[in-house]
Amino acid sequence: MKKLLNSLLFVLIGLASFAQDPDASQLHETAKQFMRGGDWNNAILVLNKALAKEPQNISIQKDLALTYYYQRDFAKARETVKPLVEREDADVPTYQIAGNIYKALVERKDAERMYKKALKKYPNSGPLYAEYGELLWMMNENSTSIEQWELGIKNDPAYAGNYYFAARYYYFTTDKVWALVYGEIFVNMESYTSRTAEVKNLLLDSYKKFFVVDPKTKSGKPEKESEFTKAFTAVMNQNSSVINSGITTETLTMLRTRFLLDWNKDHAAKFPFRLFEHQKQLLQEGMFEAYNQWIFEAAGDLAKYESWTKLNTEQYNEFTRFQKSKLFKVPAGQYYKSTN
Repeated sequence: MKKLLNSLLFVLIGLASFAQDPDASQLHETAKQFMRGGDWNNAILVLNKALAKEPQNISIQKDLALTYYYQRDFAKARETVKPLVEREDADVPTYQIAGNIYKALVERKDAERMYKKALKKYPNSGPLYAEYGELLWMMNENSTSIEQWELGIKNDPAYAGNYYFAARYYYFTTDKVWALVYGEIFVNMESYTSRTAEVKNLLLDSYKKFFVVDPKTKSGKPEKESEFTKAFTAVMNQNSSVINSGITTETLTMLRTRFLLDWNKDHAAKFPFRLFEHQKQLLQEGMFEAYNQWIFEAAGDLAKYESWTKLNTEQYNEFTRFQKSKLFKVPAGQYYKSTN
């Protein structure tokens, strides 16, 4: 009998231990699992229980605001995030969440004030510049939106988003140099997304437009061209005879090969540039044709590109391995858009 009582006592102690309340971090992790599964109601329930244990935990509060946002309860999301952006420990993701909530509520002036405050605190945050520029674009303030994207490129050159927005912006202006430059940087930074396919099409069309527009207006107002822009345009123009029969992947490969040779001879020392260094490496290692096929043929004629990959399997596989293994980053100090 005594042995049986001892066994029951052991079982009861075990059950009591199992039934102990989880702490805030355990609840937070459980809530994240619900968030990953899109179960917003359960995520909110568990996050609120976690906050009852740690009311000032900003990580839990951010996830609660984000969950309300995903649930499309924007009023609750705003109520949750508003105090967070006033906190000293508010980080970049906090401001990003708040910006998305304000934009969803079409409270653009509040969002603008918030982004200005955030960028004063984090002046080197590429994501904040990208999202603030996108907000300004939504407000039809196009000239100020590109200012933010340019600041993002200058202050956080390793972040891809600002190149994406800037390339799209310049595509619709007379300044086609920077649609080409920023677009190609972007597809090397973000190589396998829906945005990549979009920008590849933009690049192909931008090369066509580059040689249709009068050289004096290719890059917008000539008096505001930077020295880099002038050099880029001059080297392109001096090799333009190779595309007299039309712009195809083959003629673009020839044009860009000649451009690289002349650029490296005349301008590389003055304007060290990661994109052109990357192209030079591909040229030297015999992958430049595959690279141009990947950008331009894939955009212009996907069936033809697939045919090329089958006929050039070894070259295609070598380039694909290289492309997936490298990390393309633009270093600081290679910003040449400014006219200064």
